[in-house]
Amino acid sequence: MITGEIKAKVDRIWEIFWTGGVTNPLSVIEQITYLLFMRELDKLQTIRERKQQLGKSEKMIFTEEQKHLRWKEFKSYDPEKMFQVVSEEVFPFIKKLGGDENTSFAKYMSNAVFLIPTANLLERVVTLLDDIPMDDRDTKGDLYEYLLSKISTSGTNGQFRTPRHIIQMIVSMMKPKPSTDEAIVDPAAGSAGFLISATEYLQESHSEILYDEQLREHYNSSMFYGYDTDSTMLRIGAMNMVLHGIENPNVEYRDSLSESNPDTERYTMILANPPFKGSLDESSVASSLKKVVKTKKTELLFLALFLRILKTGGRCACIVPDGVLFGSSNAHKQIRKEIIDNHRLDAVISMPSGVFKPYAGVSTAVLIFTKTNIGGTDKVWFYDMKADGYSLDVKRIELDLKNHEQNNIPDIIQRFSNLEGEKERKRTDQSFFVSVDEIRENGYDISINRYQEAVYEKINYAPPKEIIQSLKQLEKEIQEELEELEEMLG
Repeated sequence: MITGEIKAKVDRIWEIFWTGGVTNPLSVIEQITYLLFMRELDKLQTIRERKQQLGKSEKMIFTEEQKHLRWKEFKSYDPEKMFQVVSEEVFPFIKKLGGDENTSFAKYMSNAVFLIPTANLLERVVTLLDDIPMDDRDTKGDLYEYLLSKISTSGTNGQFRTPRHIIQMIVSMMKPKPSTDEAIVDPAAGSAGFLISATEYLQESHSEILYDEQLREHYNSSMFYGYDTDSTMLRIGAMNMVLHGIENPNVEYRDSLSESNPDTERYTMILANPPFKGSLDESSVASSLKKVVKTKKTELLFLALFLRILKTGGRCACIVPDGVLFGSSNAHKQIRKEIIDNHRLDAVISMPSGVFKPYAGVSTAVLIFTKTNIGGTDKVWFYDMKADGYSLDVKRIELDLKNHEQNNIPDIIQRFSNLEGEKERKRTDQSFFVSVDEIRENGYDISINRYQEAVYEKINYAPPKEIIQSLKQLEKEIQEELEELEEMLG
């Protein structure tokens, strides 16, 4: 978590934008992101310069003639010169980063606008941002998450608000592979949180992906895909991907549920938290999805989409509202039946409602399934997450992350990685298996409450005669104290 000091600086930056006339929260985040991007590009240049000094061949971001565009140079300029250089040279430079205007990054940066209105505002923000430590990856992620938490405008989808530790849990469970066959997509990508977490997992667990020439080319150009209908979030997501080492991120403007989405059997993994908007215009929904589930509810349509765009053998981990697990409408039963009978439902992780606070108190779950087209669901693994390492109120204060009672996430990852060891678990435990036959008998209900058994602690009460005698004694004492009180009052 970021410290109070860093939060105070971010709040101060926010206040400077607000008083300076930039009041749209998304615009503020976008402008801050541009500046953070400029700072990180300078840092990447320094890293590449060091590698070059060690004899490695590295592609430089800035030429010698462009060194005045680097953060470490312009941050010391006087306000007027800084404003001129940043607005007229640095900003156009980052819009055409790499010089190839056909890349998806350049495409979504093409309509980016520099909205910082005055030299004084820019100088104050640059000074404050420069004072925030950004070397630690977790600090950088926490800072970004804190910025995104400030968005309260309507019309924004829910993906970018997914808590980072929940995203990391899901990615750790899915274990992306360092393979030229792996193609990972988030059809509601927002700021690309799931994709970035996948890149971090691969860099940490499979460093060969950065050194093997064929793997690296695939990693940089054709492993990650993200789609969204918000061009601002696409720009933020594209910059986020570039800063995390993806040279040519595949982020595109697309309504994933519409007829214009051509994807079929294309991806090996889906990581997503699709929006729970309730319903939408049915006429805009792809006919192939309506054949699987006839509904206007986006959370059900996205599940149908996931089944369509996965390759056979492909896996999906997605966050869904609890209603998907037990909803009694024909559409709810239809999509659950489709996944369970025609594919393989692997796991249901029930999460506490506080996970998404302060944005929303909705109860959610993680569904993990594999596309098979021939069924294969034998038994489903359930886990009842009771704690995620943070208080479940609006404050979301970090608790003891190493304490199982306060943080179930390490246990979830460990148990999911060793499902063989779960076979003997009881329904009174926090995790257990349920056979597909039992799920079918219960109308394809996959809510954990349907199957979990509560443990009731036996309480030994005193015999009734003893309880009566105790009550009589209490009544006698009360009467005596009342009489004493009455005497004191005269």
